[in-house]
Amino acid sequence: MSQPTRKAAFLDRDGVINIDHGYVSSPDQFEFIHGVFDTCRLLQQQGYLLIVVTNQSGIGRGYYTEQQFHQLTDWMKQQFADHGVQIDALYFCPHHPDNALPPYQLDCNCRKPKPGMLQQAIADFGINPAQSLMLGDKAADMQAAAAAGVGRKILVLSGQQLSDEDKQLADEVWPSIAAASTLL
Repeated sequence: MSQPTRKAAFLDRDGVINIDHGYVSSPDQFEFIHGVFDTCRLLQQQGYLLIVVTNQSGIGRGYYTEQQFHQLTDWMKQQFADHGVQIDALYFCPHHPDNALPPYQLDCNCRKPKPGMLQQAIADFGINPAQSLMLGDKAADMQAAAAAGVGRKILVLSGQQLSDEDKQLADEVWPSIAAASTLL
């Protein structure tokens, strides 16, 4: 059996696509990070599928509903489309093992740092993880990518407090997603 040939750029949402204001649930709270459209367009031109993988425990905590999340996702995808970029898929985890309401309070395989969302996308799209990359802003993103066999793990500095140990989980550390034009 031959190896899958498709490659993907896995992107975290909060902190990579938009400024992480904490539990963003509506367009008026959503502020795109400078350079994200250009970076995603460049990735798409290089043959990467664009797949967002995002923890959304705000759903499980009762801060916003799945319907509100989907409405925001549709709006976000339209903003990308308006900039000539297609988001191929979005996977989200509404769970939290402790700080969530039933039925969302569970220790699942989809919440990063576990690799479930990436593994599902890999299966759904026939992706070769070794040819793929992850753009994330937290250690959990790098850990999920490593567990899923993603070949290139890129940590973007977007305001998160990161230890040296966090940075060592990445293959590359970029000052921002806008650095892609010179680093991809």
